[in-house]
Amino acid sequence: MTSTKRFSLQMWHQILIAMVLGVAFGHFLGEPAKMLQPLGDIFMALIRMCVVPVVFVSVVTGITSISDMAAMRRIAWKSITIYVISMIIAAALAMAAAMVFKVGAGFGLTVNEATAATAAPVSLKEALMSAIPSNPFKAFAEGALLPTILFAIFFGLAINLAGEKAEQVRSFFESMASVVFKLIGMVLKFAPIGVFGLMAYVTADHGFAVLGHLGSLVAVSYGVMIFFMLVVYSVMLLVFRLNPLPFLRKVFPVQLFAFSSASSAATLPLNMENTQERMGVDVRVTSFVLPLGCTVNMAGLSIYLGIVTVFAANAYGIELTLTHLVMALLTTTLVSVGAAGIPGAALVVMGLVLSAAGLPLEAIAIIAAVDRLLDMCCTAVNVSSDAVTAVMVAKSEGALDEERYYQA
Repeated sequence: MTSTKRFSLQMWHQILIAMVLGVAFGHFLGEPAKMLQPLGDIFMALIRMCVVPVVFVSVVTGITSISDMAAMRRIAWKSITIYVISMIIAAALAMAAAMVFKVGAGFGLTVNEATAATAAPVSLKEALMSAIPSNPFKAFAEGALLPTILFAIFFGLAINLAGEKAEQVRSFFESMASVVFKLIGMVLKFAPIGVFGLMAYVTADHGFAVLGHLGSLVAVSYGVMIFFMLVVYSVMLLVFRLNPLPFLRKVFPVQLFAFSSASSAATLPLNMENTQERMGVDVRVTSFVLPLGCTVNMAGLSIYLGIVTVFAANAYGIELTLTHLVMALLTTTLVSVGAAGIPGAALVVMGLVLSAAGLPLEAIAIIAAVDRLLDMCCTAVNVSSDAVTAVMVAKSEGALDEERYYQA
């Protein structure tokens, strides 16, 4: 037990050191450091290789392990309720902070001066319909997580309803879960090397001078996101009578990985292992709540889009009415649900939010310059939100090993 714990701590230290070294290499070497990008690309490819099997097998086993259908309904509704409330608070807090600090004010942009938008808005109808897999195997092949989760939910429910006749299928998926998580352990051994390559490339590509006029956007976004992770999540845990310090300490390695990869989906395997093994959340909760949260819980994206909305209005000198703000708040929350947990997803859904607020879509091309920097931090918020939701739901269901949660 001690050796496993020591290895886990050593791994987190390796990831942190890799991040620092990657930033240093990227900053001091400059352009040549971009040659390290394949290290990150290979590691991310290995992680993505695990994502769909992990999601499908975890959701199926999570549902089949809950024989009490009433308990499963409770877990689902509690999770979704916490997700929605978190995203609304996140978006409202982001807009308020952006207005207080007047991000984008004085930019002096006009529609004609901006580059044409690089992403088309996505309709809500299309987003909802895309969640229903007409061909589950196509969803698997394309790595579409929301359709995969929906199919896994129905598949798991079918196994439960089939009763004893499906016992062999249930046992098969339990064995598959063990194999999949062993696979995750193998891949995560390459994490320090991959993180080093990713951070070296990002720093060399963007540098520190890239912020320019967008500095206020990045600074305020990071400030709100860090506040949300440290303060808002702590308050949420205190409401459930849990000391937030163990959570903040144990979720830090997951945040580091999420920050460097900028992908909620890629961070899912590590988040599941960390939440279950180090925080003491029962597998029945992690297997259902975390994969679901990976696609429908985007608190970080809500912050990102909320600040961007005010930034775009100030940059173009457009006054936002209360109606525009409410529409932007509701749209931000809705489009965050089901947004793909991959880098750059914000640019795809940003058009819908800007349209709802009556703002020029050309702003997307401007914000794209720092999208990666913003996406990195908002991904850390997303995975933290998933983990804190799992802990709270487990606490309310009596499925949290508090001794392990408080264990150093």
